[in-house]
Amino acid sequence: MASYVAAGLVVVLVGCVHTPSVNGVSGTSPAPSAPWTPPQAPARAPLPVAPPPALPADIAKRVQHLTLADVLDVALRNNPTTRISWENARAAAAAYGSQRGAYYPTIDADVNATRLKTVATQGRQAVEQTTYGPSATLSFLLLDFGGRSGAVNGAKQALLAADWTHNATIQSVVLQVESAYFDYMATKALAEAQRATVAEAERNYAAAQERHRVGLATIADELQAKTALSQAQLDLESVEGTLQTTRGALAVSMGLPANVPYDVEAPAAEIPVANLADSVDVLIAQALSARPDLAAAQAEFEQARQRVREVRAARLPSLALNGTGGRTYTSRLPNGGNNYTITLGLRIPLFAGFSRAYDQVQAEAQAEAAKARLDALQQQVVFQVFSSYYALQTATRRVRTADDLLASAQQSEQVALGRYRAGVGTVLDLLTAQAALASARAQQVQARWVWATSLSQLAHDVGVLDTHGGNPLRLAPDSTR
Repeated sequence: MASYVAAGLVVVLVGCVHTPSVNGVSGTSPAPSAPWTPPQAPARAPLPVAPPPALPADIAKRVQHLTLADVLDVALRNNPTTRISWENARAAAAAYGSQRGAYYPTIDADVNATRLKTVATQGRQAVEQTTYGPSATLSFLLLDFGGRSGAVNGAKQALLAADWTHNATIQSVVLQVESAYFDYMATKALAEAQRATVAEAERNYAAAQERHRVGLATIADELQAKTALSQAQLDLESVEGTLQTTRGALAVSMGLPANVPYDVEAPAAEIPVANLADSVDVLIAQALSARPDLAAAQAEFEQARQRVREVRAARLPSLALNGTGGRTYTSRLPNGGNNYTITLGLRIPLFAGFSRAYDQVQAEAQAEAAKARLDALQQQVVFQVFSSYYALQTATRRVRTADDLLASAQQSEQVALGRYRAGVGTVLDLLTAQAALASARAQQVQARWVWATSLSQLAHDVGVLDTHGGNPLRLAPDSTR
């Protein structure tokens, strides 16, 4: 009977269990197919909008005429990724300084006070006494077999890896900003070229209207010229829309809001285009010695090797010196008395459930993995330089071909315009020549800025990208402007 009563109580208690509520709302949804309804949050004030980063005073004065060096300066000041890598390097430096403390003794001071009172038992009198006094302890590792130096050198290599990673981050930010800058400048130049095309289309339309007015052309010529003008205006509107997008992208790459009022000054002269003076093998060798991410991977491999030394030393004996000294005062010894203890200990690891052996195997495997990552990165660096080198070679040839194309297209358009005005050419010939000229202008603009972007990509892959926007690679003296 008692068992039935207990079972009934269990059923009742289980039935009383319910899902806890959160702010008056059930903590879960009522069914698997129903969404959970969160509690109504109290009205909150909108988060304040952070003000845009302040520009340096000298740059703020010419915010409408920024140069590439100004753009890079602002970006490196405001980009959060550079701040992250810098703070990581500072933390690694502090960790290295902390780890070097293992070469020095550890000294601690204590001041203790003890109140003692015992009970009289079996003929022993009760004791009531106060003890107090300062003391100092010293602990110093005199000798081990590489554990301490392995830990310190590992922290040093971690610092070097963090510093090289910071340099690699700066290189990546510079490449990102330069790519956005060249994209914006290319779009600006493309807009200027398209405006020239619109102006030419307007002149052609006016000429067709005049020829139609005097009876030398049909209405079809005038309509075709009008169609070409409308198409040129439509293309210009598309380019101007893209121009605003690339302008916003450049602002974001500088760490500024997309709608910040600024503009970039056009270079004083066209970019000199030339072949590289160094071969691809020379640039690959330079990259293998200059790439900061490769140096960071090398430091991480060295850190893993030092970790092997550290865990291997944990299986070997170590010699340590420990000492304690103090002065004790009691109610019966008001003037106090000195005391000290000096211990010279040899610690010999014997058995820890094979954990130390497994730690060493783990460290050795991690070191091999770090070496494999280093080898893989070296191969990747070689390929990146190889690919960027030939991409730049192609871009150089495209610039020269685009220059020739533009020159011939300009001559063709002038001839077609002259023939049309003289009455011996058709409007179709003129419009075809004009379309070819517009295409040649666009390709010439894009080819030059693609070449500039390819040059920056190669400099980044070699590891020598200039943070001020200069060209660190050697170019051959025969250049094309």
